[in-house]
Amino acid sequence: MPARAVSINLCTDQLAMLLAAPGQLASVSRISLDPHVSPMAEEAARYHNNAGRAEEVHALRPDVVLAGTYSSRETVALLRRLGIEVVQFDIVDSLDDVSAQIAQMGAALGREARAAQVIAEFEAGLADLRADLNALHGEHPRAALYYANGYTSGDASLAGEILATAGLHNAPAEAGYDWGILPLEMLAMIDPDVMITARRYPGGSRAEEILDHPVVGAMRGQTGRGALTDHDWVCGTPFVLRAIGDMVAARRALGSDG
Repeated sequence: MPARAVSINLCTDQLAMLLAAPGQLASVSRISLDPHVSPMAEEAARYHNNAGRAEEVHALRPDVVLAGTYSSRETVALLRRLGIEVVQFDIVDSLDDVSAQIAQMGAALGREARAAQVIAEFEAGLADLRADLNALHGEHPRAALYYANGYTSGDASLAGEILATAGLHNAPAEAGYDWGILPLEMLAMIDPDVMITARRYPGGSRAEEILDHPVVGAMRGQTGRGALTDHDWVCGTPFVLRAIGDMVAARRALGSDG
């Protein structure tokens, strides 16, 4: 078991905080302090935080560094040249990958037994949600994910799996917009039953201005039709169960209003 681990990625931060032994995790990335993207922001504040630079990570004397596939290649390469083990974690695109990543983190930290416990709890929670969904009858509502700059996510993504598990159809994907920018005009033509937008950051952002458009506002403002993504959607962790639960609640609200 490595005595000192340092995480430099938001998603590895969360998995490490869930699994690490007391005193084992020396530092987490600075972004884990942001409650907009981190469901464990309060927990992260108890740790030393880092900006993911090789020199500061090296100074922490880690036995293992936990990084993402898209963490800085220069940082990862330099740390490895310095003889530090770096374990990289890929982006999670499916619910099956969640258990796999928990197991990978358990192996990296020498905490396999704890990882097995968390996996069992996650899979039991997912089974309970699916059993609850079996009690819902009727058609599957059509949902649209719509983010800053008009970006949408397809079915082959964690967000897409969250929708599908909650019994929602991904309307843009069905219309051929599986990834990338969804034109506002096409969003209006698709006219989804549920409009799912990202939680806004304070202040102004040109990228987020499209979320203020009257078309988006009208869809989001109708009772039972609007929903928000938040920190539970970002990483492949057990917190995705809450995201699925939120979508089930949105589906129920839509049914009760229809």
